[in-house]
Amino acid sequence: MTASTTVSLRRWLRRQLREPSPQRERLEAAIAADDPAEARRIVQRMSFSAEQRHHLDSLLDAWERETRRSEEQSAPN
Repeated sequence: MTASTTVSLRRWLRRQLREPSPQRERLEAAIAADDPAEARRIVQRMSFSAEQRHHLDSLLDAWERETRRSEEQSAPN
């Protein structure tokens, strides 16, 4: 994940999830481990408004695209 995507996702999550919780900690660990699939599984169990969900999904989609692109570039030919 690029630094800007990481910062955007973490900032947004901190604004939405003001109180520290086990879910937030697991989510931050998934971000630190560059694991968009785990992050998506965690946030699917969380309650967000439709607008928040849309924004979060777009951040996660961008992260997954970046991960795929990075994997494709590093794959042996």
